Amino acid sequence: MIKFVMCLTRHPDMTREQFRDYWLNQHGPFFMSNAEAMGAKRYVQSHTLESPLNQGLRESRGMQPEYDGVAEVWFESEEALMAGMSSPEGQKLGAALLEDEGNFVDHSKSSAFIVEELEL
Repeated sequence: MIKFVMCLTRHPDMTREQFRDYWLNQHGPFFMSNAEAMGAKRYVQSHTLESPLNQGLRESRGMQPEYDGVAEVWFESEEALMAGMSSPEGQKLGAALLEDEGNFVDHSKSSAFIVEELEL
């Protein structure tokens, strides 16, 4: 299995609560209604907690401000991800999802990448 990971920063005109609400109640269900057609096996949203602990963790390491959340989408393989995204239906769904992300994500301050989990 591989994961498509997105570290998300909210759209600049949104509060963190508005971002969470849209992501959880609009985009999430929209993604899930199309996940099977894209070959996705699992989808998890991790919403950043507003906690003094987060600030301390960042400051003690000299890190940038935290992301507003992390999305993880599991696929059987890189080939399965490519097949799901390159089919005509996958391209149409991918474009629709990207357009919807524009409603709540600041892409210029976010990041996306593919990872492989390694258990130690």
